[in-house]
Amino acid sequence: MVLLAASICTKTGKPLVSRQFVEMTRSRIEGLLASFPKLIGAGKQHTFVETDSVRYVYQPFDKLYMVLLTTKTSNILEDLETLRLFSRVIPEYCKTVDEKEIFEHAFELLAAFDEIVALGYKENVNLAQIRTYTEMDSHDERVHDAMRQCQEREAKDRMKQRAKELDLLKRTQRTGGTKSYGSSTGISSNMYSSSSADNKPDLTPTPVSYPTSSASSAIRPSTTGKAMKLGTKGKNVETFVDQLKSEGEIVANNAPVTAGAGGAVTKHKTHSISLPDNAKGDVHLKQEEKLTVRCGRDGGLESLEVHGMIMLRVKSEQYGRILVAIDNKDSRNLQLQTHPNIDKKLFTNESLIGLKNSDRPFPVNQEVGVLKWRYTSTDAKEIPLTINCWPNETANGGCDVNIEYELQNTNLVLKDVQITVPLPSGGHTPVIGKIDGDYQFDSRKTSLVWTLPVIDQSNSEGALEFSVRGKSADFFPIQVDFISETAYCDIKVSDVKSVDTRKSALYSSESQLIVDKYEYV
Repeated sequence: MVLLAASICTKTGKPLVSRQFVEMTRSRIEGLLASFPKLIGAGKQHTFVETDSVRYVYQPFDKLYMVLLTTKTSNILEDLETLRLFSRVIPEYCKTVDEKEIFEHAFELLAAFDEIVALGYKENVNLAQIRTYTEMDSHDERVHDAMRQCQEREAKDRMKQRAKELDLLKRTQRTGGTKSYGSSTGISSNMYSSSSADNKPDLTPTPVSYPTSSASSAIRPSTTGKAMKLGTKGKNVETFVDQLKSEGEIVANNAPVTAGAGGAVTKHKTHSISLPDNAKGDVHLKQEEKLTVRCGRDGGLESLEVHGMIMLRVKSEQYGRILVAIDNKDSRNLQLQTHPNIDKKLFTNESLIGLKNSDRPFPVNQEVGVLKWRYTSTDAKEIPLTINCWPNETANGGCDVNIEYELQNTNLVLKDVQITVPLPSGGHTPVIGKIDGDYQFDSRKTSLVWTLPVIDQSNSEGALEFSVRGKSADFFPIQVDFISETAYCDIKVSDVKSVDTRKSALYSSESQLIVDKYEYV
């Protein structure tokens, strides 16, 4: 069997995609395909037609033809088997078999055609092998990338630790050897130290934990005269990264992390809501909440935790002597805590946040935490967005999956919602039956990402249906991510007042709710 060309053409013979497997000119292919519809004849149903020079083996679709051009001496049974494989490849890459989809996925189709036929002869492959070959997924590559990211994270952690040690040494030298300890809110505990030359509070955040080694040994370079030992975890990582850069490798920051006050490493969210600097007033208040939710796959809430904080920033001293009015309408049992330098009696009696020493202003051009709260619950009614996943295994080894979401807290407006569903290993592409929103199939991570730009009262419910080979347990844990400008707890800044006159002052504010971890296990 010699296959001359494989083409997808319209009912009039116009070629959309064509792959020649032997030396043939474009005009020759266009001429053969142009004469093909005339040879079929009206009212006749065939699988092939012949001319004096070539044989057309074809399969009609709705508005198109899948046509194979072969020699007249080829085996017609093998031709038909090859045609069936070509016809199964088209729906694999195109949602609908029309001109628009064919043009959008032309390169994927051509790559798949090349896997079926080589030099005019059919390869012994099936549809699953074609999918694997075209995706070019490599387990070794994934392992290599994971090792590279791990080494980069170790290098960054060591550099950040060293930067902290150097910063500590500089502070120790400036203060004459005395140490000042700070809190997680960003306001230092020696805020009203009498040693300040201008009687202004020192609100510079400092690390809470300190290395056990001396300052001089902390800044001593760790590299030695020995050669670098590859595979030794945690040693000479900086040298390894520098060598990669010198060889022309681009070392990307794929997993940005930051070291907290206690030395722990926490992840940054990939997106957040924040006002630009030119939109912030002379007094700016930022309210931020982080949500952690863990639910069972069969329903029920295992744990829900919310950590919130209000941070204050003033641009100059003349706006620093202020009081912040807090409106707390939340009836739940919230654990509220003010900074040690905030007047607790004033906050308890009048819901005002102000410094214990009202004669001194808040720090200038520093974002300082003044109030934080924590809320925990195991009541399923507290879940803001519920996910219901129903996998149904079929007799042929597949699984029909139905996923629904429901916005329980209709006061929230969720943006950039992503619901990530893990899929069985093997790289099988899911067949989407119904979806509200959009989706993306990540073949490298073998997961289906269901995306919705906004979830609010107008679309508080939605569903996704798809089919793929696998078992019921393969589709968990389901990860949820979103952002919102509406706070989870009913706490907000109601006003900003001057300390002297108790009159309202101009201020700007922003609020955001972000997901720290939200999963159905």
